[in-house]
Amino acid sequence: MKGFVFSGVLLFLMLMSCTNTNEGPDKNIALNGDAITADAETEPVTSREGEDAADDPAIWVHPENPSQSRIFGTNKKAGLCVYDLEGNEVAFHPLGHVNNTDIRYNFNLGNDSVIDIAGATNRSDNSMFIGGINHEGQLIEVATRAFKSSVDEVYGFCLYFDTTERKHYAFINGKDGKIEQWELFPTDNYKIDARMVRELHVGSQPEGMVADDEKGILYVGEEIKGIWKFDAAADGGSEKKFVASSDTSNKNIRYDIEGLAIYYAPLGAGYLIASSQGNYSYALFEREGENEYITSFSIAKGAVDAVEETDGLDVCNVPLGEKYPAGLMVVQDGYNYEGDSLANQNFKYIDWQKVAQLTQPALLIDTTFSLRALSEE
Repeated sequence: MKGFVFSGVLLFLMLMSCTNTNEGPDKNIALNGDAITADAETEPVTSREGEDAADDPAIWVHPENPSQSRIFGTNKKAGLCVYDLEGNEVAFHPLGHVNNTDIRYNFNLGNDSVIDIAGATNRSDNSMFIGGINHEGQLIEVATRAFKSSVDEVYGFCLYFDTTERKHYAFINGKDGKIEQWELFPTDNYKIDARMVRELHVGSQPEGMVADDEKGILYVGEEIKGIWKFDAAADGGSEKKFVASSDTSNKNIRYDIEGLAIYYAPLGAGYLIASSQGNYSYALFEREGENEYITSFSIAKGAVDAVEETDGLDVCNVPLGEKYPAGLMVVQDGYNYEGDSLANQNFKYIDWQKVAQLTQPALLIDTTFSLRALSEE
């Protein structure tokens, strides 16, 4: 892989904005809300000892055999890792300094050729990467080029399928608060090209983003403010609405607001999930209506170590074999321990049934909704 040169100033700013794992987690922070435990973890990402490297996961559901599904996780110092449901790294793609990643299904390349896609922001050249996913869950080249962004250092990323237009889109955000929306479209030679179609803004640095394909909503986490929602349609304008109780007026939220994900259920039900990095917790909001705040929880030490300072996360409602029959939540762990020793960062797996049992009555467990089916022709 080609080397990438960064100026001393830029490298300093990047390091200052990241977790310093050499120091370990703040032991004075009490785990917030009810605590559950993780069921499994991935192999640590390859990086220099103590380096902030793992960042954002995305779950790819296999079209025929969900137990063969894969977890894509960014190593923002080197590329994109691919893990099986046991946490083994089964592939690594040296793309560069990729930060956030996301996955969507059934992109129509033309000539009856349909493929799943993965995307990521790449700080190496301030671009967006788009790749295809083959039947084995491996990345394949499908993009015509790297898509250069005009934001001030690419950061957050998510994909979106517009069910009305039947088109795929990508959202990129940068440290300057600018958000770009790109339309992805097929070329005559069955590749993917893209064009920027809309620009949005928040007041300060965002990162975590997630699109609700069924409802046509884009959620954006402004790190030191809270969660905003936009119309996700390309012609949806620039108006935004704040999600109440996603800031520090909620005693269970402590900045930064980082990863965002959606647990889908039929008829618009389900949950919006956000990582509250400052108190090592996760906030649950209703997916419906005004996104009413429900509860918060943390991930304590169990079969694997506890989770602190999560950056990115993802969740799916689809049964993924015998181990995760109600779906799976995957979170980045800012401080990964092997015994009493601090190790390189990794990603933790949590059975959705554990999350669902946090409240009385229990949260939804619904395995009938399919994000894949939403984009089928």
